[in-house]
Amino acid sequence: MLRRLVVGFYQANCYIMGDETTAEGVVIDPGDEVFRITREITNLGLSIKYILLTHGHFDHVEGAYELRNITRAPVLIHPLDAGELRFEPDGALSEDLHLYVGNYDIEVIHTPGHTPGSVCFYTDGVVFTGDTLFAGSIGRTFSERDHYMLVQNVIQKIFPLGDEIRVYPGHGPPTTIGRERLTNPFFQ
Repeated sequence: MLRRLVVGFYQANCYIMGDETTAEGVVIDPGDEVFRITREITNLGLSIKYILLTHGHFDHVEGAYELRNITRAPVLIHPLDAGELRFEPDGALSEDLHLYVGNYDIEVIHTPGHTPGSVCFYTDGVVFTGDTLFAGSIGRTFSERDHYMLVQNVIQKIFPLGDEIRVYPGHGPPTTIGRERLTNPFFQ
């Protein structure tokens, strides 16, 4: 099961994904509105195993500390973005790390560019891209080097996952890798 909640002033996507058979779940990017997120977790009947952060920008992490206190789930972020948090994370994300939540095998893909520690999460026909890849766009970058790095990471690490893979970005609607490969102006 998968739920998308659009939270906060910057309308960031927060995702709750859970395995119905084990009732284990994960929350990705709890940027704000922790009460709403918690209510949805309760409605879904999930026990949260991890709180995963795609990167350290406040609109994606602001609710992580409070949600950790409520769920007792560890907060994980890439070490290069951990300094953006107002608290100490519980663990580190790294390239090719696999996290198991119920029957899901979630693979961490390090995609620096938007931030040094940006990561994507790939599992079961979907990829959560944070601010790395959007429908019709990519994340904001602050130098030509960062822009090049972000584009190359999408081409080399995300596109090979397959055209049919659904993309769940940090802002805006979902898309597919195939659609972005063909229509996203940053890859033309």
